[in-house]
Amino acid sequence: MPWNLDSDRPIFIQIIERIQMDIISGLYKPGDKLPSVRELAQEASVNPNTMQKALSELERTGLVYSQRTSGRFITEDTAMIDNLKSELAKELVTQFLENMQKLGIPQDEALSLISETIKGDEYHDTD
Repeated sequence: MPWNLDSDRPIFIQIIERIQMDIISGLYKPGDKLPSVRELAQEASVNPNTMQKALSELERTGLVYSQRTSGRFITEDTAMIDNLKSELAKELVTQFLENMQKLGIPQDEALSLISETIKGDEYHDTD
Protein backbone atom coordinates (compact mmCIF):
# COMPACT_ATOMS: atom_id res chain seq x y z
CA MET A 1 0.00 0.00 0.00
CA PRO A 2 1.49 3.39 -0.97
CA TRP A 3 2.49 5.82 1.76
CA ASN A 4 0.57 9.04 1.15
CA LEU A 5 2.90 11.56 2.76
CA ASP A 6 2.21 15.25 2.26
CA SER A 7 4.40 18.31 2.63
CA ASP A 8 2.05 20.08 5.05
CA ARG A 9 3.52 18.34 8.13
CA PRO A 10 6.91 16.89 9.04
CA ILE A 11 7.47 13.63 7.15
CA PHE A 12 8.92 11.78 10.14
CA ILE A 13 5.74 12.55 12.15
CA GLN A 14 3.63 11.11 9.33
CA ILE A 15 5.85 8.01 9.27
CA ILE A 16 5.38 7.55 13.02
CA GLU A 17 1.61 7.86 12.63
CA ARG A 18 1.59 5.39 9.74
CA ILE A 19 3.58 2.77 11.65
CA GLN A 20 1.42 3.31 14.74
CA MET A 21 -1.68 2.76 12.60
CA ASP A 22 -0.14 -0.37 11.07
CA ILE A 23 0.47 -1.69 14.59
CA ILE A 24 -2.95 -0.92 16.08
CA SER A 25 -4.74 -2.19 12.97
CA GLY A 26 -2.91 -5.52 13.28
CA LEU A 27 -0.78 -5.27 10.14
CA TYR A 28 2.19 -5.59 12.47
CA LYS A 29 1.45 -7.87 15.42
CA PRO A 30 3.09 -7.80 18.86
CA GLY A 31 6.57 -9.30 18.58
CA ASP A 32 6.73 -8.97 14.77
CA LYS A 33 10.02 -7.94 13.23
CA LEU A 34 9.91 -4.69 11.29
CA PRO A 35 11.52 -4.46 7.87
CA SER A 36 14.94 -2.77 7.84
CA VAL A 37 15.31 0.99 7.79
CA ARG A 38 16.37 0.81 4.14
CA GLU A 39 13.39 -1.34 3.17
CA LEU A 40 10.91 0.91 4.97
CA ALA A 41 12.54 4.05 3.54
CA GLN A 42 12.34 2.63 0.03
CA GLU A 43 8.71 1.59 0.52
CA ALA A 44 7.82 5.07 1.81
CA SER A 45 10.03 6.85 -0.75
CA VAL A 46 11.88 8.78 1.94
CA ASN A 47 15.50 9.26 2.95
CA PRO A 48 16.74 6.47 5.27
CA ASN A 49 17.78 9.14 7.80
CA THR A 50 14.16 10.32 8.00
CA MET A 51 12.97 6.75 8.55
CA GLN A 52 15.68 6.22 11.19
CA LYS A 53 14.49 9.34 13.03
CA ALA A 54 10.88 8.06 13.06
CA LEU A 55 11.88 4.59 14.22
CA SER A 56 14.07 6.05 16.97
CA GLU A 57 11.09 8.02 18.22
CA LEU A 58 8.93 4.88 18.19
CA GLU A 59 11.66 3.16 20.21
CA ARG A 60 11.70 6.04 22.68
CA THR A 61 7.97 5.57 23.29
CA GLY A 62 8.43 1.82 23.77
CA LEU A 63 6.16 0.81 20.90
CA VAL A 64 9.17 -0.59 19.05
CA TYR A 65 12.34 -2.07 20.50
CA SER A 66 15.58 -3.11 18.90
CA GLN A 67 17.79 -6.09 19.38
CA ARG A 68 21.29 -5.18 18.37
CA THR A 69 21.94 -7.94 15.83
CA SER A 70 18.37 -8.90 14.96
CA GLY A 71 16.62 -5.65 14.05
CA ARG A 72 13.56 -3.85 15.35
CA PHE A 73 10.45 -5.49 16.75
CA ILE A 74 6.95 -4.45 17.78
CA THR A 75 6.38 -4.37 21.52
CA GLU A 76 4.67 -7.39 23.02
CA ASP A 77 2.91 -5.11 25.51
CA THR A 78 -0.65 -5.46 24.22
CA ALA A 79 -1.93 -3.04 26.88
CA MET A 80 0.31 -0.33 25.39
CA ILE A 81 -1.06 -1.05 21.93
CA ASP A 82 -4.66 -1.02 23.23
CA ASN A 83 -4.02 2.30 25.00
CA LEU A 84 -2.61 3.80 21.81
CA LYS A 85 -5.66 2.58 19.91
CA SER A 86 -7.99 4.17 22.47
CA GLU A 87 -6.08 7.47 22.40
CA LEU A 88 -6.17 7.65 18.61
CA ALA A 89 -9.87 6.75 18.55
CA LYS A 90 -10.66 9.52 21.06
CA GLU A 91 -8.68 12.01 18.96
CA LEU A 92 -10.66 11.05 15.85
CA VAL A 93 -13.98 11.36 17.69
CA THR A 94 -12.98 14.75 19.06
CA GLN A 95 -11.95 15.95 15.58
CA PHE A 96 -15.24 14.71 14.16
CA LEU A 97 -17.29 16.51 16.81
CA GLU A 98 -15.27 19.71 16.33
CA ASN A 99 -15.89 19.53 12.57
CA MET A 100 -19.60 18.97 13.12
CA GLN A 101 -19.67 21.98 15.45
CA LYS A 102 -17.98 24.07 12.72
CA LEU A 103 -20.79 23.00 10.37
CA GLY A 104 -23.31 24.16 12.96
CA ILE A 105 -24.45 20.63 13.77
CA PRO A 106 -25.05 20.11 17.51
CA GLN A 107 -23.51 17.09 19.23
CA ASP A 108 -26.80 15.20 19.62
CA GLU A 109 -27.52 15.61 15.91
CA ALA A 110 -23.98 14.49 15.05
CA LEU A 111 -24.50 11.36 17.16
CA SER A 112 -27.77 10.69 15.33
CA LEU A 113 -25.92 11.00 12.01
CA ILE A 114 -23.40 8.43 13.21
CA SER A 115 -26.18 6.06 14.21
CA GLU A 116 -27.97 6.49 10.88
CA THR A 117 -24.73 5.94 8.96
CA ILE A 118 -23.96 2.76 10.89
CA LYS A 119 -27.43 1.42 10.13
CA GLY A 120 -27.02 2.21 6.43
CA ASP A 121 -25.50 -0.34 4.06
CA GLU A 122 -22.82 2.07 2.86
CA TYR A 123 -20.70 1.71 6.01
CA HIS A 124 -22.06 -1.52 7.41
CA ASP A 125 -19.37 -3.96 8.58
CA THR A 126 -19.80 -7.16 6.61
CA ASP A 127 -17.14 -9.22 8.43
